[in-house]
Amino acid sequence: MSNSATREVARRVFAREFNDATYTFKESDDELAPRYALLPTGKRANRVFFVGTLTETEDVGQDSEYWQGRIVDPDGGTFFTYAGQYQPDAASMLRELEAPEYVAVVGKPRTFEADDGEVNVSVRPESITVVDESTRNYWVVETAERTLDRVEQFENGGEYAQLAREEYDLPVENYRRVAVEALESLDTEQAESTAP
Repeated sequence: MSNSATREVARRVFAREFNDATYTFKESDDELAPRYALLPTGKRANRVFFVGTLTETEDVGQDSEYWQGRIVDPDGGTFFTYAGQYQPDAASMLRELEAPEYVAVVGKPRTFEADDGEVNVSVRPESITVVDESTRNYWVVETAERTLDRVEQFENGGEYAQLAREEYDLPVENYRRVAVEALESLDTEQAESTAP
């Protein structure tokens, strides 16, 4: 039996918003209920999809391989991914890839509370795929559009907007600015690549 029909949609999100999504929750007490990260724009995310530049990889495991990947999106925000024995395909990709490389990642948000009380957000990758620049650019446009839609829904009182207001003391305008800056970065790149 395929479980793909029950899989949650992977939300397109920029790193700045993703890294602010420190609050997680379940919608039921069922042990198997999915855990969601609450995006500051008022949507829940059980899975995320992002594209960026893999800038470094490192085996941070002590007893067995546990690979960390650092992936930077066009706005300069950073996603951290961690893959070990339970994510063999993703771990293998992080082991073999030579940075820098454009990659597309689908994975689950994870939070970890440090000793100082700060909550760090990372991604447990389900898949990591090498992509080209045009794929990365397409993702930027799509993600900017989705982000702007979420900001608008947030302002109109979307489903999780109130919870986001209670959990985060963050101006939603920040994410509108991130989306616009990401689009502008594409325009700048294209202008530079066509300059004589």
